[in-house]
Amino acid sequence: MSRKCQISQKKGLVGNNVSHSKRRTKRIQQPNLQWKRFWNDETKRWVRLRVSTRVLKQIGSNGLSSVIRSFKSKLSK
Repeated sequence: MSRKCQISQKKGLVGNNVSHSKRRTKRIQQPNLQWKRFWNDETKRWVRLRVSTRVLKQIGSNGLSSVIRSFKSKLSK
């Protein structure tokens, strides 16, 4: 399974490690992903998702269904 947020589709960024002698090697900055169980009111079931901490904070304040709807509308544009 790839390291990607299942709601926002956020994934790692690619950059360079720069040593003291300015030699550059590739590196990946991975997102902070967490496994979390959420209660889905629409289906009356527990859903286990791998989400970024930013999305986790949004779900805590807005609710799961509204956050999923907002990201679906952003991804469809």
